[in-house]
Amino acid sequence: MQVAHTDNQTAIESWKAAIPGVALCSAVALLGFLAEQTEKALFSRAWFESLVMAILIGASIRTFLGLHPRFEAGVKVSAKLLLEVAIVLLGASISVSAIAGAGPALIAGVAASVFIAVLSSYTIGRMLKLEHRLALLVACGNSICGNSAIVAVAPVIKARAEDVAASIAFTAALGILVVLLLPLGQHATGMSAESYGILSGMTVYAVPQVLAATAPVGLLSMQTGTLVKLIRVMMLAPVIFCIGLVGDRNGEQAGSTRRIEWSKITPWFIVGFVALMALRSLGMIPNQAVNPIEAIATALTIVSMAALGLSVDMRTILSSGGRVLAAGTLSLGLLVGISLALLHLLGIR
Repeated sequence: MQVAHTDNQTAIESWKAAIPGVALCSAVALLGFLAEQTEKALFSRAWFESLVMAILIGASIRTFLGLHPRFEAGVKVSAKLLLEVAIVLLGASISVSAIAGAGPALIAGVAASVFIAVLSSYTIGRMLKLEHRLALLVACGNSICGNSAIVAVAPVIKARAEDVAASIAFTAALGILVVLLLPLGQHATGMSAESYGILSGMTVYAVPQVLAATAPVGLLSMQTGTLVKLIRVMMLAPVIFCIGLVGDRNGEQAGSTRRIEWSKITPWFIVGFVALMALRSLGMIPNQAVNPIEAIATALTIVSMAALGLSVDMRTILSSGGRVLAAGTLSLGLLVGISLALLHLLGIR
């Protein structure tokens, strides 16, 4: 009984020690949110989301002011646990039944394209001398769903905070560029609303950005783009599973018969992500609850990204910036090519 009491006391003390850091991360996240609202007020749109602003603000604090040791525990909790909870909640926003209406050919084509894009983008990153984990983060961010994919893959591959911050920062910049240029490309080429929706859903990183890119073309384009984008988001779980499986096998000793550790391949938060997605698909999560759940997930993600920023020195990010940006740009160009090939195979003009 004494041992249990001691363990409980230790846990309570650990949580108390985390309070200052969690409070600091929450304050930085609030500043990031206010910065996004200021952008909307001044420019009628937010060029940089609060998630990205929170990283930049946190990294600036760490770089120029430093971080007192009393904040370290809470920053670690915010960067890991809160992020994992946010990933779980993200599953509630995806309904398999809605996606199934797209048809097997499109679903299979998008799924295959995601895997091809991840492998190709990773190869590009390695050719540009990016470290393995950073190359994988850039590849998953470009190929699946931008920031969400990066933050979900990071704990599985034990990525450094600097790598996560760098990949998110430059992915965000590329995402804005894509949203601005895609409508111009549609206008110049005269693509149909359906084909443009598929292209946008395949290349744009976030669902709100898909809506922004497809809105000028019409409702059909918006619906198609959103549907394709959700199929890409669904690929997050299987891609992470494959990454974990490959990583686990590579970690085995030559000639070893060690069993694969499934708990490492499929972390608890991915299991939770799939579980909530299944509950939403079965109608066990009411539609009225989806928006509040998404809001909580977004808030937790922003807090965790603030923690991420507070963990890194901006000089480290900038030192690898050129190669990360080059890898992201080339990967994005490759993804456009894959998307156009998919349209051709599906016979969509």
